Amino acid sequence: MRWVLPEAIEDILPVEARRIEALRRRLLDAFECRGYQFVMPPLLEYVDSLLIGSGRDLDLRTFKLVDQLSGRTMGIRADITPQVARIDAHLLNREGVTRLSYCGSVLHTLPAGFTATREPLQIGAEIYGHAGLEADIEIIRLLAEALKLAGLSATRIDLGHVGLFRVLTTAAGFDAEREESVFSALQAKDVPTLRELVQGAAEPYRSALLALPDLYGGAEVLTQARSRLPAEVGPTLDELQRLAVALSDLPMSFDLSDLRGYHYHSGIVFAAYGNGASSALALGGRYDMVGKAYGRARPATGFSMDLRELARMANGYSTKGAILAPSGDDKQLQAAVQRLREQGEIVMRALPGHEGTWHEAGCDRCLVHSGSAWSVEPIKKD
Repeated sequence: MRWVLPEAIEDILPVEARRIEALRRRLLDAFECRGYQFVMPPLLEYVDSLLIGSGRDLDLRTFKLVDQLSGRTMGIRADITPQVARIDAHLLNREGVTRLSYCGSVLHTLPAGFTATREPLQIGAEIYGHAGLEADIEIIRLLAEALKLAGLSATRIDLGHVGLFRVLTTAAGFDAEREESVFSALQAKDVPTLRELVQGAAEPYRSALLALPDLYGGAEVLTQARSRLPAEVGPTLDELQRLAVALSDLPMSFDLSDLRGYHYHSGIVFAAYGNGASSALALGGRYDMVGKAYGRARPATGFSMDLRELARMANGYSTKGAILAPSGDDKQLQAAVQRLREQGEIVMRALPGHEGTWHEAGCDRCLVHSGSAWSVEPIKKD
């Protein structure tokens, strides 16, 4: 059938669209109140700009096409964050701290999960220009606040640090191919494969890499890590310890083998999970090297979420019915309609010949002239 959409691509119908838009406004307003300025990057760019500094993972997720004007290859964005980094580094060119927010559709070549869409609506916030943990702390707290605004709460926020893995593999003398294989085994928590890959590596780095899959849980994991990992990773453990203390009121947990975004991130990484979610509600971390690809290295940290998934899970949202007003030029009627709209009500003017169908349009009340005034009454069902 001609009107069938591609797999994992779907229309958003009125009720869901209204939920998504209400949540979008709520979150962007909250970001703005905290100093995050809204930007709107383009849907597509030349691939050499869109993917530079973002790693192979994003390349595989990006749809590509040839620009008929220039003959160059273009990509439809699969992640907005690198575009925002480009705006900070190349267009705004500020010396101090910059806070930016964004919201827009992205397109993936394959869905991230069995029930996932290939067209997420990505919303996020980023801080540029501050290398200290204060920025990471602010971003993680903002993430927790954003989930609360959506009527959700994080049951846990997993923290990791890609620097820890890089220190160990560099000290062990792994080449790029071996490092990539060890990374894949750690992400899959495939201990037998990991054991084979690190065979022959110098101690204590071999034992340290084998220990990583076991190092997950509460803040006690950091104490265990200090006794099982070499001194070279001390600075990364110190950063995680500082976050554990600063964010002790949040449901923090630690997973030292979680290297999500390894090819993209440069330090702290995190993921927020909630009840009823089949995957992470939000992903984020530090990516200090991305701006360098656009000609200006800038410290950077941030997070992003799929607004469609958030709206689907959001609690406390009820669809508001509309009021049906008769057509006509009566001045009292026009004044009543205007007054109701100023109060936040949805008021639709009736068009002739559609009696009995207005429930389909979302009307559950109507304006009725009684005596000398107009009043709102429930619509009687046939």
